[in-house]
Amino acid sequence: MDAGTDKPAASGETGIDPRYLHDWSGLERGTPRVLHRPRSTEEVAAIVAACDRDGSKITVQGGLTGLAGGAVPADGDVVINLERMNAIEHVDSLEGIMQVQAGATLQQVQLAAEAAGWYFPVDLGARGSCQVGGNASTNAGGIRVIRYGTMRDAVLGLEVVLADGSVVTSLTRLVKNSAGLDPRFLFIGSEGTLGIITRLTLRLQPKPGDTVTAFAALPSLDGVTSLLRDLRRALGPSLSAFEFMSTRFVDLSLRLTGVARPLETAAPWYVLLDATGAPGADVTPALHQALEHAMADGLVADCAVAANGAQGQRFWRVREGIPEILTELKPLINFDVGLPWVETRGFIERAEATLTARFPEATHLFFGHLGDNNIHVVSGPHRPVDFHAVDEIVYGELHGRRATISAEHGIGFIKKPFLHVTRSPEEIALLRRLKTALDLNATLNPGRVFD
Repeated sequence: MDAGTDKPAASGETGIDPRYLHDWSGLERGTPRVLHRPRSTEEVAAIVAACDRDGSKITVQGGLTGLAGGAVPADGDVVINLERMNAIEHVDSLEGIMQVQAGATLQQVQLAAEAAGWYFPVDLGARGSCQVGGNASTNAGGIRVIRYGTMRDAVLGLEVVLADGSVVTSLTRLVKNSAGLDPRFLFIGSEGTLGIITRLTLRLQPKPGDTVTAFAALPSLDGVTSLLRDLRRALGPSLSAFEFMSTRFVDLSLRLTGVARPLETAAPWYVLLDATGAPGADVTPALHQALEHAMADGLVADCAVAANGAQGQRFWRVREGIPEILTELKPLINFDVGLPWVETRGFIERAEATLTARFPEATHLFFGHLGDNNIHVVSGPHRPVDFHAVDEIVYGELHGRRATISAEHGIGFIKKPFLHVTRSPEEIALLRRLKTALDLNATLNPGRVFD
């Protein structure tokens, strides 16, 4: 066995660590023929070229934190996992630009930016495991999208290995570049179906000032969207995170994490928010004033503003109790839909009512970022035989709401049957034409997004 490749043993055992056989979705498909863990773009290109010639199918893997099954291999697949391509190659501390290999974890990038006096704003709960190449491949967002945007807004350039093994290097450092079509937008969000991202040029941001965290109880779902509107108007770009959670989510997270309840006031909905000013600026007075107005208007029943960073972290621990919740409710189904704010209440009320009527023994949780239109739904435990019925209920409520079935986790295999809810026949036809043009033999991540 060489340093970069794990091959099947002579006895017929695969010799492949089971962790490479599935991602966080829990989907299982089969046993790959071989696992490659290359260290360079040149190694990736050689592997891909050989697979394209002999008809082998490739599964591309990053940190295996996806929830759509996109990184799960089938029997006989060739797996390319980029975890060894994790170098921070260069940081320009003058301009705030970083060049990295695709296997670098999000946390590595964040720490390297901080060490250089800058800030990388994309942030996910899986920061210690997820890789920036995978973040770009699914156009990940996270909790700071309301202020900084998604990975698409943080990537200036890419290096990509195409299905025939050729390498396209477009590692531009420029914010403005109108020299024809921009190749990066073909590959960001394409889930590895058009090419394998191997290196990235990332745009860093100035370090923000101090953050003030608040936790609020709200009597209605309409109040959640109204509060978001009013805070955006009052705080402008200082509003850096806005998370909403149902009372069932909060109660379960508190029980499983052991965190003290932030508010004694019982309410059907809660909001967790961050306000972050410029360095040296104190946004606390503006936040207090905005929340006082919200309470006077009846949008907020009660709220607490964290007295210090430690208390703010305890507030956030409620929202970040996802690993414990997912473990508690297994086997479960996890959704990350997106809707216009005006459609939020109707979707949640109808989806919750239908899920509760059909599956009264299961727990149905609603939470999300909302400021970027992202709503998460967790429903479980369920028998696997009921998974499709749960999918049909949730995705069925998206029809006619100008919605998406995937706001940040991608389509992969799991959401593929419902792509038509999000994309028109003409859009799907265009995606197929792009796939055929760039990967005629369906070598890269076949079967993801569409057949």
